[in-house]
Amino acid sequence: MSIDVPGTEGYAEYAAALANDWHKISFRDHHQPVLHLIPTAPSRILDVGAGMGRDAAALASMGHAVVAVEPVDELRAAAINFYPASSVVWLDDSLPELRLVRERANTFNVVMITAVWMHLDEAQRRRGMGTLSELLDDGGLLIMSLRHGPVPARRRMFDVSAADTIRLAEAHHLQLLLNVCSDSTQQANRNRGVIWTRLAFRK
Repeated sequence: MSIDVPGTEGYAEYAAALANDWHKISFRDHHQPVLHLIPTAPSRILDVGAGMGRDAAALASMGHAVVAVEPVDELRAAAINFYPASSVVWLDDSLPELRLVRERANTFNVVMITAVWMHLDEAQRRRGMGTLSELLDDGGLLIMSLRHGPVPARRRMFDVSAADTIRLAEAHHLQLLLNVCSDSTQQANRNRGVIWTRLAFRK
């Protein structure tokens, strides 16, 4: 599907190299700022923009029921191949609509959206936040990361501020729980001056 999804440019042709880079960083190292928010009891978790599956597989191994969304065919296929025994349900879907996810008529205790939001333009972010809010249970958590820094060649990214994202989330009845800034876990990104904001909201 990725050929029709704005924001996926540059991922298919570099899928193998990207997967190799991402596998070098563990789930726990990458998500250290938000680990305390991940439920310990088995929960329904949606991983939006799941890439090569590291996070989805880690969450499933903790006993969670995970639905992973990835529109880049090459990344999704690599993830399924790399984690063949995982219980993760994979969908070829994308923001802002998440049509296939919504057709399943499920809601989730946690929605994670990692390194995705900056690929959406302003109109898509407005629609997407509404979609994410609808998919959350009452009391559910939205955990997301925002990228700040130079845009790699052949990628579609927008400068998305934490303040704008918080205002948009609050307009959809999501209450801010966490707002922290951290360096990139990838050395190459640190060298380029890339930093990340981690946000968490409760519905």
